[in-house]
Amino acid sequence: MLKDYEPEKTLDKSEMAEEIKALREKLLGQQQLIRDAKIPILVLVEGWAAAGKGSLIKELISEIDPRFYHVASPSVIPEDEMRYPFLYPYATAIPENGKITFLDSGWMEACVRKLLKREITHTEYNHRVRQVNEFERQLRDGGYLIIKLFVDIGRKEQSERLSALLENVDTEWRVTREDLWQHREYKRFRDAYNDFMEATRQAAPWHILDGEKRKSAVYTALKCLVGGIEDALRDGRYTGEPFDEAFPLLEMPHLSDVDLSPEMDDETYKKQLKKLQGRLAELHNVIYRKKIPVILCYEGWDAAGKGGNIRRVAYPLDPRGCDVMPIASPEPHELARQYLWRFWTRLPRSGHICIFDRTWYGRVMVERLEGFCSEKDWQRAYNEINEFERQLTDWGAVVIKFWIHIDQDTQLARFTERQNTPEKQWKITDEDWRNREKWPQYEVAVDEMLQKTSTENAPWYIIESNDKKYARIKTLKIIVHALEKACEEKTGKVLGD
Repeated sequence: MLKDYEPEKTLDKSEMAEEIKALREKLLGQQQLIRDAKIPILVLVEGWAAAGKGSLIKELISEIDPRFYHVASPSVIPEDEMRYPFLYPYATAIPENGKITFLDSGWMEACVRKLLKREITHTEYNHRVRQVNEFERQLRDGGYLIIKLFVDIGRKEQSERLSALLENVDTEWRVTREDLWQHREYKRFRDAYNDFMEATRQAAPWHILDGEKRKSAVYTALKCLVGGIEDALRDGRYTGEPFDEAFPLLEMPHLSDVDLSPEMDDETYKKQLKKLQGRLAELHNVIYRKKIPVILCYEGWDAAGKGGNIRRVAYPLDPRGCDVMPIASPEPHELARQYLWRFWTRLPRSGHICIFDRTWYGRVMVERLEGFCSEKDWQRAYNEINEFERQLTDWGAVVIKFWIHIDQDTQLARFTERQNTPEKQWKITDEDWRNREKWPQYEVAVDEMLQKTSTENAPWYIIESNDKKYARIKTLKIIVHALEKACEEKTGKVLGD
């Protein structure tokens, strides 16, 4: 790609000016069409230091209504955001339907620079390349138009531009040590950029711009953007086909085969609860110090006891390092983005614990059964979710998923108690009763979910919750064991019992 790139012959100045004017007018007319068609557009602008990426973005947005676009510079990552997964700055910046986000540098720079600086290993780099391909494909399959631009300049041209910036007291701040280092290592960077482009063109192609001729770069970029929008408007929002990837899956029983009879007496429960909560508090200190992120996911039947279970887990944890995220129906601004976006934005920092009360698995349960997404969408989601969770565990997160399980008779008894107890009536809604009527359909969906998404890195645990005390102790034991294992892997030892 970059190695074989040769700039196209350019138009003369007057022809170029006319073409750019026509493309801008076309882009201006496309704005409302994009909005009406609800097509979200992500424009990634990568390139050399001093290649003119910022100037190019300024030219691209000059005729766009400011209400329809946003410019983000995630390459300048605040220190606290460095404690999030690699893709976090980009996944959280994606636009709503009908809007455009321009990224001033992004995942290419975050991969290539860190590899060449030896801040990540080749194995970690390969993981990042895989994650980029997954991320781009998920967006494309969810209806996003992705335009990827690389602004190219030669080593001599870069030298002249960097020198000019350094000679001016008002612009010298724009040249960083890393920019100068990139210039010294120009050939290594060129090879690395080329390799990255070759490895990440499956879901969205790369477009190379001649950055040495600024007007030519603007012309080519406008052609790519306007042409991509034309195609998207003609073809409609893209919907990807379901696919299968060979994730290492764990064997899971069907819900109907789970024995729900286990019980626990009060005395045993109190002793076990005190011991396990004390251990969990100790481990929280270790994972904070070692910056191990922990993500606990709760799903289950209505009235199964998720809330009480979560309270017993959260109680011994330092609230400054633990968040409980109750997930309800998505808000309009959440519905207007790819479905995983609202979970990307809620991830914990490294060293913190996040407990999700309902999760991204709504895609393959309630959204599937209530028709809130297409069949292609929920069928594709199994692999998309497995990819998402693998990205989290690649980052170093401990991901544990609980299905809190009861039988229909127990649910009916608890519904009835809530209905007849004034202080508990807020817990029961008409929707709960309606969902109960769909128990058989939900059971089929849950069984399929458990079979297809219980991976070695992010396993499902079915928690028998006819007896809430037993369920709470079992959950705590699983969490404590998983955190002890993570601490041992990180430190070589764990705290004594």
